[in-house]
Amino acid sequence: MSRARVPVLIAGAAGRMGRMLVALAANDPALELRGGIETPGHRDLGTDVGRIAGIPDVGVALTAELPPGRLHGAVLIDFTAPEASLAHLHAAAERGFGVVLGTTGFTAPQQQAVERLAVRVACMQAPNMSLGVTVLLGLVEQAARLLGSGFDIEISETHHRRKKDSPSGTALALGRAAAAGRNAKLEDWAVYGREGMVGERPAEQIGVLALRGGDVVGDHTVHFYGIGERVELSHRAQSRECFAAGALRAAAWLGGRAPGLYTMRDVLGLPRPQ
Repeated sequence: MSRARVPVLIAGAAGRMGRMLVALAANDPALELRGGIETPGHRDLGTDVGRIAGIPDVGVALTAELPPGRLHGAVLIDFTAPEASLAHLHAAAERGFGVVLGTTGFTAPQQQAVERLAVRVACMQAPNMSLGVTVLLGLVEQAARLLGSGFDIEISETHHRRKKDSPSGTALALGRAAAAGRNAKLEDWAVYGREGMVGERPAEQIGVLALRGGDVVGDHTVHFYGIGERVELSHRAQSRECFAAGALRAAAWLGGRAPGLYTMRDVLGLPRPQ
């Protein structure tokens, strides 16, 4: 017996990522597209979200609010901004829907608020929804553990010029994975860029460098520098479709789940970090 289709709503449905999510969700047999949300006053309010996404009409109009009533079993996919995402999580706690959260740039207090709300909300949060990055996180943790302290760890990331947060959420997740492989916390070891007479590099340091320019979708490399050799683990996103496809897979998995804070590792059935 096949599983019922999961009702899905798209926050920021008229944006670049939102339009791609709409186009893919409309043809996903595991999902039922039920809503597209945008900010009040948006010029496309009332327009069919399919038309906005460049596909035939799907019978769902763009609105400035979530549909009325409880939405138990539905999932909202959110790649908006921290303040809007927190508002959606509060609504989810009151109205019984899940949230696939791809928003990055949360402050520490905002992230703590996400974690508190996840006691009442089924929330799948990941800074990068691509399946490749999910696998990369596990490889980085394993490499850090196996290579040991004789290898220095540096992380470089490149994104388009319009990206607002730096370093990327993915770079931070990779840093946390590397630190976990050394039984440490990234916050204790990280340095973000270097300038001036900084002295010799401490062995435990994890350097993170952010580059911005052009229309780069997202490149991430974790460098392990040893003596006489080095290992590099990289992921390059060639289009945003890999993020959208991962988010839709997460939505299909999340529908009807119990409250809690999940990750893409849970979606793929991979073990949590050690």
